[in-house]
Amino acid sequence: MMERIYSVTQINTYVKNMFTYDPVLQAVSVKGEVSNCTYHRSNHIYFTLKDGKSTISCVMFAGNRRGLNFEMKEGMQVVVKGNIDVFERDGKYQLYARTITREGIGELYEQFEALKKDLEERGMFDPCYKQPIPKYIKTLGVVTAPTGAAIRDIINITTRRNPYVQIILYPALVQGENASKSIVKGIRELEKLHVDVMIVGRGGGSLEDLWAFNEEIVAQAIFDCSVPIISAVGHETDTTIADYVADLRAPTPSAGAELAVYEVDRLYDQLSDYEKKMQMLCLRKCNEVKMRAEHLQKRVGYLSPMHQLRTKRNTVAQLEEKLIGSMQRNLMEKRHLLQVQIERLKGLSPLDKLNQGFSFTENEQGKPVVDVHRVQVGQRMKTYVKNGVITSVIEKAEEVGR
Repeated sequence: MMERIYSVTQINTYVKNMFTYDPVLQAVSVKGEVSNCTYHRSNHIYFTLKDGKSTISCVMFAGNRRGLNFEMKEGMQVVVKGNIDVFERDGKYQLYARTITREGIGELYEQFEALKKDLEERGMFDPCYKQPIPKYIKTLGVVTAPTGAAIRDIINITTRRNPYVQIILYPALVQGENASKSIVKGIRELEKLHVDVMIVGRGGGSLEDLWAFNEEIVAQAIFDCSVPIISAVGHETDTTIADYVADLRAPTPSAGAELAVYEVDRLYDQLSDYEKKMQMLCLRKCNEVKMRAEHLQKRVGYLSPMHQLRTKRNTVAQLEEKLIGSMQRNLMEKRHLLQVQIERLKGLSPLDKLNQGFSFTENEQGKPVVDVHRVQVGQRMKTYVKNGVITSVIEKAEEVGR
């Protein structure tokens, strides 16, 4: 019988199929210690899970990281849920993680998810119930432990941003059996004091440390409070039920103080800018009013009786000058025409003719003698010459042939 020979790919594919069709390996939970953990730039997480005797390679792809609410570190004990499969190229099997929880908090995490789902269905996370955070506050209420980094950070940042804000601290238990009741009491006591805004929170810690902020009574107190509440629990990666119910979530207590307290220096700068802007607008308005007043003054002056009278006088004076000029031109024209007529009449004047050696004769009745047939012998006549009058009597009158 001939021995059958398989390729490497065939063997790896065969083994992969064995893993694929094994129901135990397709839904398995593995507990161990994290080692060689690498957060890849592709957002995949590569790590090794080990116990006292063995190790197994693991990977969590970026698409499954949504439910991971903590950062994995070397030596951390975790429970990984997923499936075991073969990577055919390398002939290597590994655990493909779908969810990762820290050992011992799996039950707490399930309680967290159940309460979160219940409160969400009841509408306690709805944005329509969120109260706006006032921009300028005088009193800041803080519900947190009286000692620790959280209250120190809040005091330091508030004092730096606005030293005039009064901080009222309710020293609450933030960890342990009675922590949730203490937090609820702190919220109610500060609400009675009518603070402007309230920060409820604490520093970072494990899920067990932060569990008081995952209690339903705390969520209900935050939801019912008439004062706007900023939830500032843990570090940026920590998320609690209080964060979802609060009017605003801050990633850290320090950030909560920055969100609650407006920076007074910035306010002064804004007020200074507003003052300059108002001065500029007032100056511009004054100039506009002044220009309008001057315009109206000129208009009133133009429409005043005195101005109208002066205008009419000027008009009359201009018309008078125009009339005088026209009369003078007309008179000069008439004088010139008269002189022309005088020169023309000179040629027709009897005196002028007399001066030229002619004479003029008329009868006793003063009528000119122009025809020999109209005179009689013995009739007296006057003859005008250059320098006088000659009186004569007709002795003879005869017609001269032409």
